[in-house]
Order: sequence, then structure tokens, then C-alpha cells
Amino acid sequence: MVKKASIHVIDDEPIIQDVLAQLLSSEGYDVELSSSGEEALEKQATQSFDLILLDLLMPGLDGIEVLKAIRKIDPQAIIIIITAYASVESAIAAMKLGAFDYIQKPFKHEELLLVIRRALEHKRLQEENIRLRDELDKKFGFANIVGHSKVMQNVFEMIKATAPTRSTILIQGESGTGKELVARAIHQNSDRAPFPFVVVNSGSLPPDLLESHLFGHVKGAFTGAVSHKQGLFEAADRGTIFFDEISTVSLETQAKLLRVMQDKEFMRLGGTKTIRVDVRIIAATNADLEELIAQKAFRKDLFYRLNVIKIELPPLRKRKEDIPLLVRHFVDKFSHENKKEVEGVSDDVLEILENYNWPGNVRELENVIERAVVLTKSKIITRSSLPAYLLAQPRLVAEEMIPKSEDLDFKLQTQEFQKRLILLALQRANGVQKRAAEVLGLKPSTLNEMIKRLGIDSERLN
Repeated sequence: MVKKASIHVIDDEPIIQDVLAQLLSSEGYDVELSSSGEEALEKQATQSFDLILLDLLMPGLDGIEVLKAIRKIDPQAIIIIITAYASVESAIAAMKLGAFDYIQKPFKHEELLLVIRRALEHKRLQEENIRLRDELDKKFGFANIVGHSKVMQNVFEMIKATAPTRSTILIQGESGTGKELVARAIHQNSDRAPFPFVVVNSGSLPPDLLESHLFGHVKGAFTGAVSHKQGLFEAADRGTIFFDEISTVSLETQAKLLRVMQDKEFMRLGGTKTIRVDVRIIAATNADLEELIAQKAFRKDLFYRLNVIKIELPPLRKRKEDIPLLVRHFVDKFSHENKKEVEGVSDDVLEILENYNWPGNVRELENVIERAVVLTKSKIITRSSLPAYLLAQPRLVAEEMIPKSEDLDFKLQTQEFQKRLILLALQRANGVQKRAAEVLGLKPSTLNEMIKRLGIDSERLN
């Protein structure tokens, strides 16, 4: 059943009260009548109304005084002023104090109802905006970036300190650590929050298409450009543009990006008109940009422009104390989304999750918990709901780490230990060398070289 809108009529004239009560009731509104400002304020203090019709000229407290008092009680109150022709100036003064609109006596019924409908629609949109903002805050605010470890507390402090500024931010971290989530939190906690947050997936498009996406194009700029197209920079005006994996942008596009950052202007592809924008840039990467600069694959001047403020996101393996908190968060999230009553995980499951090195970081943990919530038939997630690779026991046991002979030659035993450690990492990474390198904190090229040098037999993984 649709809730009726409630209207508080504040007018000292009995005839006006009767007319408005009949008119509004016939339109399906709930009507409350007050004959004085004092009576009205008593009701406003204890009741909530969708709309207020307020007469300006009343004995005792006049309409302006009542308006000021109501706005103190409820700053979001929607108030329509009823005024005689001689009091139009007072009505305009009332609107400056926050009244939505005014209507003159004698008024036509349809005219009044039209103003009321417009005011109630304004209230609906106002409430919808508040609801959407709350949802955005829940989804992209600090509540969704989980962690009580010291490294994550440092990240929170950086977000709080940098969000209100206009500075460019570079977010560094492995894949799956939540770089876009941090970028959205920065945007959502800045004065740019009402404006667009535009994501550029830098690595998913070839250079020519990426430039067209960023800067737009004019009709005829290239084959297939059959009309003018607005670019992402224009779409993000007054808001934030987030470059996911900035390291994949071509050197040519990097030069154009640098110009936008320096001059805050650009031209569409094939165009001659300069377009100015006010956009904050946040970039993210899992690559070592300084190493790419040395390889001449990334511009040094662009790096300095991007690296004004750097936020480093730690991999999950370096903040394992956050795993129980993250597990709780994801269990709650996916239980709600899937309309299930899952309360948590068993102790042995938590132990498995805490002992795994998570090469895919928080994203991998999130996927594991989502799968477990969907598959479990009980309120507690058990081992049976975990993927097989988490349950696979390493073949290297403690005894294997002990020298098999009495030969304690340091170099020999160090090499044996390295072999066992690399095999263990490969097993946990399902034989994927890149993942194993991440687990060990090595570069993939370094790990590959060690595998060859130590003569590690990949058959050990089978």
C-alpha cells in the first residue's frame, strides 16, 4: 500500500483551513491543521510531515519566525508559503531562508495542487539522492576497505589526508589488492563526490582506440568516425578519472596525457577546438614504473606528475592478521546478496585461509568466500566448501627440510633448502611460476633463473 503524503497546514483563518482540508483530503493527502505558530511548532517537535503550507500573516509568531524555528527543527523541511499580494516581498524573503515556493491568496486550487506535487517530487528526489549517497558510501567508503593491521591503518590515514585535496595520486600494489576500491574511496570522500568517477581500463584497448576513448573524436577523424564523440576526460569534468594499470599506456598517449595534466586542456582526435576540463587524476599500477623508465617504456616526466602522492597497498600475505576480519566481511556480504544465513567459517577452515599465501590477494579471498557461501548447506562454512587447491597438502614435510646426510656443507644445504622452498611455492601456485614468484617475493625472471640453476625437476609437482 502506497503511503499517503502528510501535509501540515499552518493558518489562523478557519475558512482557509476548511478549504485546504477538504481539497487536500480529496486528493488523498493526510492533513494536520494548526491555527497558530505556537501550536504548529509543538506539533513539528513531535511529528514528521512531508510538506508544510505556512501562512505568513498570523497573530503571535508570524510566518517568518515559524519558518526559522521549523528549519532549526528539520533543516530538510519542505515549506510552501501562503501569502497575500501585499506580502510578496516577505514571501521572497522566506524563500531566501529556505522555503521551497510561495503562492498568493486567493489561489486557484489546481495551481496550489501543482505546486504541492512539484514540492513533493523535489522531496522524493532529495531523499533518493541521500539514499544513493548512503549506498555509495557503504560500497565505496571506508567501511568496504577492511583491515586493522598497521599497514592498512596507514592506508586509511593516507586516504583521509589526500581525499579533500586536488593532488594527483598514484596507487601501487599487486593485482587484487583493491586499488580501484581505494581510488573510489578517495573520490567519494572528496568535494568531487557529486560528479563522475570514470574508470579507464588502460590495458584493454589498443593505443588508437584508447586515445579516442580518452579525448573523443570529430566526425571523419578516422574510418568509422561517423559522428562526433565525447571522450572520457569530458565525461569526467569536475570529477575524477581513474587510470587502472597506467603502465600499459603507450608512450604516444602518455605524452598527450601529460599535456592534459599540465594544461588541463586537449583536442578531440581530428579536431581543432581546445577543450578545457577540471579533472582529478588517480592512477594505479602493479608494475615498477621506475624500472619501466629505465627500460624507456614509461616517460619520466609523466611519472613525476603522477607520483605527487603515492599510496602503497600491501599484498594480503603481508597483512595476514586481517584475514579473519576480511572473512567475516565477505561472509556477511555474500550471505546478504544470496539471501542465506551463513554465520562464519569453522576453525580449521580459518587456519587453512590464514596459512595460504594468497597470490591473488584480497580478490582471490573474496572469490573463495563467495564460492563457499553459495555452496555451503550449513550455517558454518567447512572444508567441503573450499576449492581443492586450498585443501591440497604440501608434499614437503618437516623431515624433508632436515639434511639427509651428515654433510653440513653450507652451500650445498642452502641450495637444497632453496629447492624445497621453490617446490613448495610452485605447489601452492599450482605450478604457475609467476604466482610462485609473487609468493616468494621474487621477480619471475629471478625465479626462472633459480629453477634452471638449481636443476629443479618440475615432475616433483605431479
